[in-house]
Amino acid sequence: MENNHVNDPQVIRRLLITPGRWAVVGLTNNPMRVAPSIARFLRDELSMQIIPVSLDAQSVMGEQGYAQLADIPGPIDVVDCFVNSSKVGDIVDQAINIGAKAVWMQLGVIDQEAAQRAKDAGLDVVMNTCPKIEYPFR
Repeated sequence: MENNHVNDPQVIRRLLITPGRWAVVGLTNNPMRVAPSIARFLRDELSMQIIPVSLDAQSVMGEQGYAQLADIPGPIDVVDCFVNSSKVGDIVDQAINIGAKAVWMQLGVIDQEAAQRAKDAGLDVVMNTCPKIEYPFR
């Protein structure tokens, strides 16, 4: 594939220092999953608003959950994807459709074509890394 996505450190920095609404796809109350600890970090350390998105729309950390991105009222700044790489393309397409500003694919979540679709649609894209790894900026 000719277009391999490369993360832009300036985009990562801007996303992590700009307060925003983060839809965290795959966020559940399961303490064995990594998503809850990262969502808590985003909320408590970086002052982001967290919106849980999961198939069963469960509320997490006291925040109302939604089954899909289109169900969330208001604008979304970042769609944070804790889903299998084989499923992230659909989430990226949903992010494009709702007018999200950015897509963040977590560590191990890689889909070059979806990243390119998001970039072509004007979204910032971060792939295969975690906010907790990228912050602070060294």
